[in-house]
Amino acid sequence: MKSTGLNFRHLYFFWIVAKEGSITKGAERLGLAIQTVSTQIGLLEQAIGKSLLAPQGRRLALTEAGRIALGYADRIFLLGEQMQEALADTDLGQTMRLSVGISDSLPKLIASRLLQAALQLPQRVKLVCHEDRFETLLGDLSVHKLDVVLTDRPVHSGTTLRVFSHLLGESEITLFGVPELATRYRKGFPASLQGAPLLLPTRNNAIRGRIDHWFDNHGIRPDIAGEFDDNALLNTFGRNGLGLFPAPSVLSADVEREFGAQPVGELKEVREQFYAISNERKIKHPAVDAILSAIDGQTFAGDQPP
Repeated sequence: MKSTGLNFRHLYFFWIVAKEGSITKGAERLGLAIQTVSTQIGLLEQAIGKSLLAPQGRRLALTEAGRIALGYADRIFLLGEQMQEALADTDLGQTMRLSVGISDSLPKLIASRLLQAALQLPQRVKLVCHEDRFETLLGDLSVHKLDVVLTDRPVHSGTTLRVFSHLLGESEITLFGVPELATRYRKGFPASLQGAPLLLPTRNNAIRGRIDHWFDNHGIRPDIAGEFDDNALLNTFGRNGLGLFPAPSVLSADVEREFGAQPVGELKEVREQFYAISNERKIKHPAVDAILSAIDGQTFAGDQPP
């Protein structure tokens, strides 16, 4: 007999027990009798028609069905906590909340510029920013933990996730270095880059393949001194003088100010693109719509914010 609905109280008891590893510890955390908790979990298993927990020594182990259920329960109760946090906001009604995922490969100075349009709305916007890997952020976006993801690549056309890519802009790429390195390698650029120490994004990063292709086309073999998933970490090592590093040309003044680095030369025809990924083809969140409306499809030019 199929259940007519899921009892979230029963699911919550299962979630706590699964986290604690035993009904005894789960009951202690819940402040309930062991028998009560055990009965509630039994009712949940009866409702879904599958065992979720199985004895394993003195502990309980998750069955395959239990592992699946725990994954969904994690998301359900995390969203519940976020809802309580959002509704408890004393500025609710006067403040618009914008949860943004920022890909670890996206230059943070670019992310800041992209968000300026949202912050200039008449209504106060409260930003909640999360940085992570591209794939992780897409998963969070698909379950509505995020309003938008800012990244350096579009979503692959073969994805099963119902998300949409919006091109925000693009910029050419320049190599930067601390003054000593910039002075040494600027003369005779790009031939001077033969054997030059270089800090690059890993091959998981969208721009890496274009940079490698540029070096191949010019017959130049630099010395790859470091590869980084995280753009901020790459910039930190660049600031410490470990090697030359790439950054969007539009950020030249920011890179010099923030990292004490100077331009060495531009990688002609290498361009980095910036995207907003959303759950809807037609944006409904006013702050996300403001970002897209302000700079949709434009090329960043000069040193002024887009």
